[in-house]
Amino acid sequence: MFPKRLTEGYVSFLHGRLERERARYETLAEKGQHPEIMVIGCGDSRVAPETIFDAGPGEMFVVRNIANLVPPCEPDVDTSYHGTSAAIEFGVNALKVKHIVVMGHASCGGVAAFANKSAPLSKRDFIGKWMSQIAPVVDRLGPPTEDHQGWIRQLEWAVVEYSLNNLMTFPAVRERVQDGSLTLHGAYFGVATGLLFVRDPESGEFNAYTE
Repeated sequence: MFPKRLTEGYVSFLHGRLERERARYETLAEKGQHPEIMVIGCGDSRVAPETIFDAGPGEMFVVRNIANLVPPCEPDVDTSYHGTSAAIEFGVNALKVKHIVVMGHASCGGVAAFANKSAPLSKRDFIGKWMSQIAPVVDRLGPPTEDHQGWIRQLEWAVVEYSLNNLMTFPAVRERVQDGSLTLHGAYFGVATGLLFVRDPESGEFNAYTE
């Protein structure tokens, strides 16, 4: 049976938001989507970008995976599947987004699993293989300190930096950043606090957003 929570939510949407924004949905259906912002976030159920940024339909192109990772651009696409890369290609080349935000978050399970060398969840260990790409990031950060939680936070921030650097390996992204038509941003959401940290492109530091 279809989950009751979803049917109840749909009924609320049907008689609430859809009624209020029907004209917007009809326009989006007729003219297509034209979001200016792409967000690459984690699949964690606590950090939905549309909720955090109070976005309406058609406002953001959102891609979510484990630990908001962007792998480097690989020239050979015939032997593997590249979901995140395909989304970047679509967002940059088709939608012509003007901003890409990589948003990490506190208490990231993927980062913690790699940092703590957690046991695989299956024999195939999809998560372990996916997260193994941050091994060089961990090496650069150095071994855990006595402040383990602080070290994990530094690693979560470093993963955002890793993804931003890898975005620049995509030719279309690099070209548009260089000509000024695309800007890359780093962000970090505190699940318990609700605070949003925005990365300073000059210093690389993450600072809490203030109004």
